[in-house]
Amino acid sequence: MMKRIIFILVSVIALASCRSDMQGNDALLDRGIKVFRYDRLQYEATAMNSIAAVQRMNLDCPQATRILIEDVLMLGKVNDPNINERMCAYYADSILFRLMQDAEEKFSDMRPIEEKLTKGFKRLKEEVPSIPIPSVYSQISALNQSIVVGDSLLGFSLDKYMGEDYPLYKRYYYAYQRRSMKPERILPDCFTFYLMSQYPFGWERGRRTLFDVIMHQGKINWVARKALEIKSNAEMLDYTEEETEWCKKNEKALWNWMVSRKHLESTDPMIIRAYTHPDPNIILKGERIPPVIGIWIGMQLTEKFMKEHPDMSIKALLECEDFRELTLE
Repeated sequence: MMKRIIFILVSVIALASCRSDMQGNDALLDRGIKVFRYDRLQYEATAMNSIAAVQRMNLDCPQATRILIEDVLMLGKVNDPNINERMCAYYADSILFRLMQDAEEKFSDMRPIEEKLTKGFKRLKEEVPSIPIPSVYSQISALNQSIVVGDSLLGFSLDKYMGEDYPLYKRYYYAYQRRSMKPERILPDCFTFYLMSQYPFGWERGRRTLFDVIMHQGKINWVARKALEIKSNAEMLDYTEEETEWCKKNEKALWNWMVSRKHLESTDPMIIRAYTHPDPNIILKGERIPPVIGIWIGMQLTEKFMKEHPDMSIKALLECEDFRELTLE
């Protein structure tokens, strides 16, 4: 129940339903992106014991239902006998029942999210005309995952964005994990993981260093930030005022510290994790560094790179893999 997994999928979910006989993705932007409330089907199927809702999940949304049953909940195969009963029994758990109710109340109006999704993807489409525009849906993943993303699919789990002070979270998550579990993180997460699915990191030999990782994640987050018109790199990463101020004061010192210890050229998974994990274990000048500081460094370097290459398009940036001459000195 507590796994944190991002599934990269390729499937088609309709806008008004989940059927695959949809109009082209440009039509999604013309009409405005609408979030299909798959979570409501889940609620009807389980909490209200609705056979009609179960049928819609299987007939109208086969890919989403298969992934939910087989990969997220791991209840068995979607065509197993009695699989629908098993799924309904799973969600009938009192904790999940309350979670579905709370999610329905908190996210009763999707229009603000839909408007920002539409505006963000329009900006992204202007910069990268070939990028497919996904159909979007919301679900309840039983706290298993935050985002489902693929070429034509983008789903987010409402139960992972109930707010960092949501009582249930305090039973299962550390404070640093709860920081990202609020509604404001839905859009940054959606765009970041969608772009990562379109431009995955290449783990080729010789390109697996910390520098390679933070530059890839940095450029993805920077482009997502631009699409969403978020003011700063620090705001994109949800830094506090104190963390933002720390970054401003210590940017050069941190860079020199990374260079002097040869961390940038390291392929050690523990070193890479220290710079990219939301709960870092790095101390500089007696102070603990802000979370995912490596991604922030990558975003800073990306911004510098784009200023030095004013003719470079966003599309070219996303396709670029050679940033080795960059430095914050």
